[in-house]
Amino acid sequence: MYYKRNYAVSPRTIGGFIEDVFQNGWANDAVPASVPVNIHETDKSYELHVVAPGFKKEDFKLNIQDRNTLQVTGEQKAKEETAEPQEGKWIRSEFRAKSFKRSFTLNDKVDNTKIAAKYEDGVLVVTLPKKEVSEPATIEIAVN
Repeated sequence: MYYKRNYAVSPRTIGGFIEDVFQNGWANDAVPASVPVNIHETDKSYELHVVAPGFKKEDFKLNIQDRNTLQVTGEQKAKEETAEPQEGKWIRSEFRAKSFKRSFTLNDKVDNTKIAAKYEDGVLVVTLPKKEVSEPATIEIAVN
Protein backbone atom coordinates (compact mmCIF):
# COMPACT_ATOMS: atom_id res chain seq x y z
CA MET A 1 0.00 0.00 0.00
CA TYR A 2 1.27 3.49 -0.81
CA TYR A 3 0.34 6.70 0.97
CA LYS A 4 1.65 10.20 1.10
CA ARG A 5 3.60 11.32 4.18
CA ASN A 6 5.86 14.32 4.45
CA TYR A 7 5.46 14.94 0.70
CA ALA A 8 7.21 11.68 -0.17
CA VAL A 9 5.62 8.42 -1.28
CA SER A 10 6.68 5.44 0.82
CA PRO A 11 5.76 1.79 0.40
CA ARG A 12 4.02 0.55 3.58
CA THR A 13 2.20 -2.49 4.77
CA ILE A 14 -1.35 -2.17 6.02
CA GLY A 15 -0.15 -2.89 9.56
CA GLY A 16 2.48 -0.14 9.30
CA PHE A 17 -0.09 2.28 7.95
CA ILE A 18 -2.53 1.55 10.81
CA GLU A 19 0.29 1.90 13.33
CA ASP A 20 1.26 5.29 11.90
CA VAL A 21 -2.32 6.55 11.88
CA PHE A 22 -3.47 5.38 15.29
CA GLN A 23 -0.36 5.07 17.44
CA ASN A 24 2.04 7.65 16.03
CA GLY A 25 -0.56 10.33 15.37
CA TRP A 26 0.10 10.62 11.63
CA ALA A 27 -3.54 11.56 11.02
CA ASN A 28 -3.02 14.75 13.03
CA ASP A 29 -0.30 15.85 10.59
CA ALA A 30 -2.53 15.60 7.54
CA VAL A 31 -2.64 18.70 5.35
CA PRO A 32 -6.17 20.15 5.15
CA ALA A 33 -7.67 19.48 1.75
CA SER A 34 -9.70 21.83 -0.35
CA VAL A 35 -13.07 20.89 -1.77
CA PRO A 36 -13.35 19.86 -5.41
CA VAL A 37 -15.21 22.19 -7.76
CA ASN A 38 -16.68 21.59 -11.21
CA ILE A 39 -17.49 24.57 -13.43
CA HIS A 40 -20.20 24.30 -16.06
CA GLU A 41 -21.03 26.92 -18.71
CA THR A 42 -24.38 27.40 -20.40
CA ASP A 43 -25.56 30.11 -22.79
CA LYS A 44 -26.98 32.14 -19.90
CA SER A 45 -24.70 31.38 -16.93
CA TYR A 46 -21.74 29.68 -15.33
CA GLU A 47 -22.34 27.17 -12.54
CA LEU A 48 -19.90 26.24 -9.80
CA HIS A 49 -20.58 22.81 -8.28
CA VAL A 50 -18.77 22.68 -4.92
CA VAL A 51 -18.69 19.21 -3.36
CA ALA A 52 -19.08 19.70 0.40
CA PRO A 53 -20.94 16.81 2.05
CA GLY A 54 -21.94 17.11 5.69
CA PHE A 55 -22.29 20.89 5.66
CA LYS A 56 -25.47 22.86 6.29
CA LYS A 57 -26.72 25.84 4.33
CA GLU A 58 -25.71 28.11 7.23
CA ASP A 59 -22.08 26.91 7.06
CA PHE A 60 -21.42 28.67 3.73
CA LYS A 61 -20.52 32.29 2.96
CA LEU A 62 -20.23 33.80 -0.50
CA ASN A 63 -18.58 37.21 -0.94
CA ILE A 64 -17.55 39.36 -3.87
CA GLN A 65 -14.20 41.02 -3.24
CA ASP A 66 -12.40 43.57 -5.38
CA ARG A 67 -15.37 43.59 -7.80
CA ASN A 68 -14.23 40.49 -9.66
CA THR A 69 -13.32 37.81 -7.11
CA LEU A 70 -15.90 35.42 -5.76
CA GLN A 71 -14.88 33.84 -2.47
CA VAL A 72 -16.72 30.70 -1.33
CA THR A 73 -16.04 29.59 2.25
CA GLY A 74 -17.47 26.81 4.33
CA GLU A 75 -16.94 26.33 8.05
CA GLN A 76 -18.39 23.52 10.08
CA LYS A 77 -17.90 23.70 13.84
CA ALA A 78 -16.75 20.61 15.72
CA LYS A 79 -19.45 18.82 17.66
CA GLU A 80 -18.58 18.30 21.29
CA GLU A 81 -19.13 14.71 22.32
CA THR A 82 -19.09 14.74 26.11
CA ALA A 83 -21.25 11.69 26.72
CA GLU A 84 -19.70 8.25 26.68
CA PRO A 85 -21.26 5.65 24.37
CA GLN A 86 -23.71 3.26 26.06
CA GLU A 87 -21.17 0.46 25.91
CA GLY A 88 -17.41 0.88 26.12
CA LYS A 89 -15.48 4.13 25.88
CA TRP A 90 -14.01 6.38 23.20
CA ILE A 91 -10.43 5.44 22.36
CA ARG A 92 -9.95 8.11 19.73
CA SER A 93 -12.20 10.88 18.43
CA GLU A 94 -11.23 12.55 15.15
CA PHE A 95 -14.46 14.41 14.40
CA ARG A 96 -13.25 17.96 14.07
CA ALA A 97 -14.29 21.15 12.46
CA LYS A 98 -14.07 21.24 8.68
CA SER A 99 -13.45 24.38 6.68
CA PHE A 100 -12.43 25.47 3.22
CA LYS A 101 -11.96 28.64 1.21
CA ARG A 102 -11.96 28.90 -2.58
CA SER A 103 -11.62 32.03 -4.70
CA PHE A 104 -12.65 32.47 -8.32
CA THR A 105 -11.85 35.39 -10.61
CA LEU A 106 -14.96 36.50 -12.45
CA ASN A 107 -14.76 37.83 -15.98
CA ASP A 108 -16.65 40.89 -17.17
CA LYS A 109 -19.45 38.70 -18.57
CA VAL A 110 -20.77 37.81 -15.08
CA ASP A 111 -23.60 39.86 -13.58
CA ASN A 112 -22.43 40.16 -9.95
CA THR A 113 -25.83 41.46 -8.80
CA LYS A 114 -27.72 38.28 -9.72
CA ILE A 115 -25.53 35.50 -8.26
CA ALA A 116 -27.59 32.76 -6.59
CA ALA A 117 -26.71 29.61 -4.63
CA LYS A 118 -28.42 26.47 -3.41
CA TYR A 119 -27.20 23.51 -1.36
CA GLU A 120 -28.61 20.07 -2.01
CA ASP A 121 -27.36 16.52 -1.48
CA GLY A 122 -23.88 17.63 -0.39
CA VAL A 123 -23.27 19.92 -3.38
CA LEU A 124 -23.33 23.72 -3.28
CA VAL A 125 -24.38 25.04 -6.69
CA VAL A 126 -23.49 28.69 -7.30
CA THR A 127 -25.13 30.19 -10.40
CA LEU A 128 -23.29 33.11 -11.98
CA PRO A 129 -25.62 34.64 -14.59
CA LYS A 130 -24.08 36.21 -17.64
CA LYS A 131 -24.84 39.84 -18.38
CA GLU A 132 -27.46 40.50 -20.99
CA VAL A 133 -25.72 41.35 -24.23
CA SER A 134 -27.74 43.48 -26.54
CA GLU A 135 -27.14 43.58 -30.23
CA PRO A 136 -25.07 46.56 -31.31
CA ALA A 137 -27.37 49.39 -32.25
CA THR A 138 -27.21 50.63 -35.82
CA ILE A 139 -27.18 54.38 -36.00
CA GLU A 140 -28.35 55.91 -39.21
CA ILE A 141 -26.74 59.09 -40.42
CA ALA A 142 -29.15 61.79 -41.48
CA VAL A 143 -28.47 63.58 -44.75
CA ASN A 144 -29.18 67.31 -44.90
